[in-house]
Amino acid sequence: MKLNLTLVLTLFISTGFAQPQKKTEVLTLGSFHFAFRNLDLLKTSIEDQIDVLDAKYQKEIEDIVARIAKFRPTIIAIERDPGKQAKYDSLYNQYLSGKYNLGRDEAEQIGFRIAKIMKLKTLYCVNDWGRDYEVLDSVLWGKDSLENKKFMDYFNKCADTVKQYFPKPIFKTKGIRAELMQKNDRNNIKSDMGTYLIGIFKYETKANDFFGPDFVTGWWFNRNLRIFRNIQKINAKSTDRILVIFGAGHMTLLNSFFDASPEYKLLNVNTYLK
Repeated sequence: MKLNLTLVLTLFISTGFAQPQKKTEVLTLGSFHFAFRNLDLLKTSIEDQIDVLDAKYQKEIEDIVARIAKFRPTIIAIERDPGKQAKYDSLYNQYLSGKYNLGRDEAEQIGFRIAKIMKLKTLYCVNDWGRDYEVLDSVLWGKDSLENKKFMDYFNKCADTVKQYFPKPIFKTKGIRAELMQKNDRNNIKSDMGTYLIGIFKYETKANDFFGPDFVTGWWFNRNLRIFRNIQKINAKSTDRILVIFGAGHMTLLNSFFDASPEYKLLNVNTYLK
């Protein structure tokens, strides 16, 4: 009997059941968009914007980069479409050779700088825009111009509905690092999730009572699932460390995916920023 028990234990150990596989560490940095292109639902007025190329902000960004670089990422994923991979490879290589001055975008200001410190060869473009249900097309893409206008008017007004649930930006009064810490606070990320369940989520048409949920499914949930899948396609090893730099709104879902996945171990970026 003892011999049989020993044999069973040996088999478990030899087949890997005794020790779970080491997870790939992931650090997500949710950011406001440094270039203020105002492509998101919530816009930042010109008077409330900052120029990250100003000397005082450049110094602060260098400090932020030094803090996050302590994570020692071996892979950096940025909010750019995979179709632009060659473009960003070119820009990054020009930056390494001193032939390119960084633009305002956080992918460059933070991503390029950290990649250079870590001597990485590339940054991975992993963005996606999601897939809508075909039944929504006539409204979303203007085939029914009256319904499209009605929807877009409602969509734009939703900014006022959800804005009240977001903490006020503090990058202008307390600095970029304070703003990043606020955006990556776990309670704020959790609250942010709720904003996708009001506003546009409640939109209805005569033909579809669930137009809002159907729209949000593609616009946000499907989009982030596809982004997550693009990150999976990198095929990181358990010894890799992945830094993901995206708009802070994505963290409500991306962090949930990483936290639930058996392949990844999600770390808290604020432990590096504080």
